Amino acid sequence: MIVNFIRQLSDNELIDSYGVIIDELKRRQIIRSKNVVGDLGEYIAIKHYCETKGLPRLQAAPPSTKNIDAISVDGDRYSIKATTSGTTSVFYGLNPPASSEPDQQKFEYVILVIFDTNVRLKQINELTWKQFLQYKRWHSRMGAWNLTVSKELLENTRVIYRVETL
Repeated sequence: MIVNFIRQLSDNELIDSYGVIIDELKRRQIIRSKNVVGDLGEYIAIKHYCETKGLPRLQAAPPSTKNIDAISVDGDRYSIKATTSGTTSVFYGLNPPASSEPDQQKFEYVILVIFDTNVRLKQINELTWKQFLQYKRWHSRMGAWNLTVSKELLENTRVIYRVETL
């Protein structure tokens, strides 16, 4: 298997293979940038939605589109966040905590792609805009909002996919 092959590589061969793998992931359009976890999350979410009966067909938003990563054929906007830890990357463009102005809706749904620390898919959850507003947390250093992947969030949002554990 591939694991045995990798274990036989020298340290230099192993290091060199990283670049080869990244180049191949880009060539196959699985990733688009150096944000490997984020790009893998977007790819997996869009592919899963398109291949699963009962879920909307998604297409990737054009590069540099603000606030969203995918659009359904019905026009719904999706922000996709992937994580290997207990928090997501940040959502920009929303009002700070002290603002009395309501946030302008940036998307209809958040797709949360949860990987383990080895970037193996564990779960995909979907949040509505209303749920996002309920669970968002201020990240003071970044000056933006993120989501904490808590048990409560996972139990109260739509499970799209979950790896079954033995």
